[in-house]
Amino acid sequence: MADDLLKWRNHFPILEKTVYLISHSLGAMPRETYESLHEYAEAWATRGVRAWAEGWWDMPVTLGDEVARIIGASPQTVVMHQNVSICQSLILSCFDPTPKRNKIVYSELNFPSVMYVYEAHAREGRFRIETVKSDDRMTVPLERMLAAIDEETLIVPISHVLFKSAFLQDVRAITERAHEVGAHVVLDTYQSAGTVPFSVKDLNVDFATGGSVKWLCGGPGAGYLYVRPDLQTKLEPKTTGWMAHESPFAFEGGAIRYAPNVARFLHGSPAIPALYAARAGYRIINEIGVPAIREKNMRQTQLLIEMAEEAGFRVSSPRDPVRRGGTITVAIDHAAAVTKELIRREFIVDYRPGAGVRISPHFYTKDEELELIIKEMRKIIDTRAYAEHEAAGAAF
Repeated sequence: MADDLLKWRNHFPILEKTVYLISHSLGAMPRETYESLHEYAEAWATRGVRAWAEGWWDMPVTLGDEVARIIGASPQTVVMHQNVSICQSLILSCFDPTPKRNKIVYSELNFPSVMYVYEAHAREGRFRIETVKSDDRMTVPLERMLAAIDEETLIVPISHVLFKSAFLQDVRAITERAHEVGAHVVLDTYQSAGTVPFSVKDLNVDFATGGSVKWLCGGPGAGYLYVRPDLQTKLEPKTTGWMAHESPFAFEGGAIRYAPNVARFLHGSPAIPALYAARAGYRIINEIGVPAIREKNMRQTQLLIEMAEEAGFRVSSPRDPVRRGGTITVAIDHAAAVTKELIRREFIVDYRPGAGVRISPHFYTKDEELELIIKEMRKIIDTRAYAEHEAAGAAF
């Protein structure tokens, strides 16, 4: 079977030496990123402070437009930040809870960093958190999420795809329920953008956050924040800074005058090198198109499931491809130690406690690499090659 997407493999140097199946954690770096970072260094070296006026200052919005294409957003609705934790905190700073509307609802399977943000803000008592439980620690019952969202709910931060199991949540149903009772939805698209087609406009979420580290192949330090257009002039973030000012170079004292557009959701000076590093990944994803990536990923994850089960392993990710993101989690004994040994052998995957070994094909993955990883896992387990890692302490 011909695989047209494999023509992109030569854009990713690490694929020459490893079986790289960890795009859910850190996507492979495009070769073009070398050139992009050199361009940044040249601008700094030759243009100096003039580089701000020649593009640096606008990059959090112009690069946000590249992300907007990937997540189905309109231009001028996405701004770049360093990470999702900052974005979530900035969103929360827009809202003042009242005794009748002060509840934050989220699943216990959200990414921990997101939960840390809300828990820290709730300590002083202005917010209260209702955590929706999971029976199997892999999926979240939709009916339980919907029941938790009521007229006292202010914000619902949800993960589009759960990081441990790749369970794909019903965002539309959750958003409809939240809006029905006057609550706002913050969608974490970190594990979906670049591998699951969706549109934040069609889903009608209020906010979306994510980063470039994973499926977008953009590296660390380039998080993004989408704000629905009708909210851009209504909200005033308290987590703010001079880039959010209507006239930042007026250097006014006193209260901030917010920019009349999405720029009001910026804060201090941006991480320019990280934005340069992220560009190549975005452009490749947009050139290929997420639907084509999704089609291949669904085929390969199904192949992975079949191979894993044939080898005697238990797969804890959803079997229904409609409810599954881009990752397959294989639940095995000694998973942390097996993962250490796989990495030592240049099979790059990772492990999460309570889940197992996470394996993720991306558009640059060969079918034969899937067979290789499953065979190598079987070999490691059968020969107990993982034992030395357990003796050394293999927990991540």
